[in-house]
Amino acid sequence: MKIGIDAGGTLIKIVRQYDNYREYETVPTTEIDKVIRWLNNHSCDDISLTGGHAATINQQLNCSAHIFVEFDAAAKGLNILLNEQGHDLDNYIFTNVGTGTSLHFSDGNTQSRVGGIGAGGGMIQGLGYLLSGIKDYEELTDIAQSGNRELIDLKVKHIYKNTEPPIPGDLTAANFGNVLHNIDVAFTASDKLACVIGLVGEVITTMSITVAREHNTEHVAYIGSSFHNNFLLRKVVEDYTILRGFKPYYVEHGAFSGALGSIILQ
Repeated sequence: MKIGIDAGGTLIKIVRQYDNYREYETVPTTEIDKVIRWLNNHSCDDISLTGGHAATINQQLNCSAHIFVEFDAAAKGLNILLNEQGHDLDNYIFTNVGTGTSLHFSDGNTQSRVGGIGAGGGMIQGLGYLLSGIKDYEELTDIAQSGNRELIDLKVKHIYKNTEPPIPGDLTAANFGNVLHNIDVAFTASDKLACVIGLVGEVITTMSITVAREHNTEHVAYIGSSFHNNFLLRKVVEDYTILRGFKPYYVEHGAFSGALGSIILQ
């Protein structure tokens, strides 16, 4: 068994690679000591580390493990997952939506980081808490799935009420820009949280297609732990990417790309 660990700011992603199959697991970074105790029962030759807390883990192991740059590891693991899932791409942008969001260009062999933004899972959780008082990410995203964005977000179609708009009417003209037009409405927590997810999804998509255009590719692969239990974020990202004329790819187990790639790079 080979073990790949991507120790991020919020979650530790673990891949256990056997001869014919893999196991995937996530552990909160707050439980890093438990992960270290578990790893100390294994040979360091079988352990590969990446991510912001990789050095912290390595310092407390009984011996030195293999450490890799997280961007290179994510690119390597993602390319494997894309091929396994039937997507043979030789150039694409991949957008890693974790606590924040990092954007990369890949030619299938090497990657280069082409941007990054602060909108991501951390924004969903932090702003979501400020608007709803909900701390738990899964509870927050569960509630958001049934929310209605129409009363809070100002769409292009709301501005061009009696005429054909020059751009698609479903595009967001202003996130949260419709609130004062519906001041007497009691906005639910679901509505507010859905709009937070919509905001994050549209920001990361806009950045993704901008750098995709700059690098002459129409392909954008979306990965990251923020998609966990969050079909709404996936839908916003996919629909908005298509609406802007690009091709989105949601990658199953994409959040584990770094952990998987660290095993392959060993």
